Amino acid sequence: MGEYVSLKYYFGTELAIRLAKLIEPHDTNFEATAFIKTVSSLVENKELKQRVEVITDALREFLPENYEDSLSILLQCLGPENEKEEGMFKEGYFLMPVAFFVEKYGLDHFDLSMNALHEITKRHTSEYAIRPFLAKNTEKSIAYLKLWSVDTNPHVRRLVSEGTRPRLPWAKRIGWIKGEVEQNLQLLEPLMNDSSRYVRKSVANHLNDLTKESADDVLLWIENHMEQKAFHPQILTHGLRSLRKLGNGKALEIEERIK
Repeated sequence: MGEYVSLKYYFGTELAIRLAKLIEPHDTNFEATAFIKTVSSLVENKELKQRVEVITDALREFLPENYEDSLSILLQCLGPENEKEEGMFKEGYFLMPVAFFVEKYGLDHFDLSMNALHEITKRHTSEYAIRPFLAKNTEKSIAYLKLWSVDTNPHVRRLVSEGTRPRLPWAKRIGWIKGEVEQNLQLLEPLMNDSSRYVRKSVANHLNDLTKESADDVLLWIENHMEQKAFHPQILTHGLRSLRKLGNGKALEIEERIK
């Protein structure tokens, strides 16, 4: 077994070279050598998120000044969609600076950026990048998320749940959508019996997040809907795990009902 190398070192010179090779066929004015040198000189002694930002900012510097033109070039570099219901990090890490590019520079280009995140998440993930858009344009974001909740691509459906999780790991905590736990639950409803195990795991984790702050509301919503809706037992079991550990009576009763 080889020596462990921290993930942060992935975001350095070699990735700059890879991105430059992807960009050059679509931007004849791209200064690849200068881009690579800039990244190499600035990532030293920086941690993972800082290294990603260095690459993102270098893309902004060396791509066309117009955001729409820059994004068009980057979208041509995404590569094939991830056909597996996993590996969006392992196989798509090279796109992390691209997702952050949209997050950092695309907030004033809402529809263009949301469509870009829709494509990126099929290959990597947009679960972090989408959160500022949700905060800035809540109603428009909800409209997109409702459409995506019935998308044929499981990565897109997962984004609906994972991107709106209040306690998403490695991300800043966010409150319920529009300050109402029901808003989150309404987004999750079309996913509560999703065909994808990968999506169901996200939905369960989202539910579990919600129970930590509004257990009674979540339990009441489940009780009011589980008779009319086909809720997947695994989602309920995994989503109520924290309450079960606390010995919550309603959570234990629901678990008995779905056995």
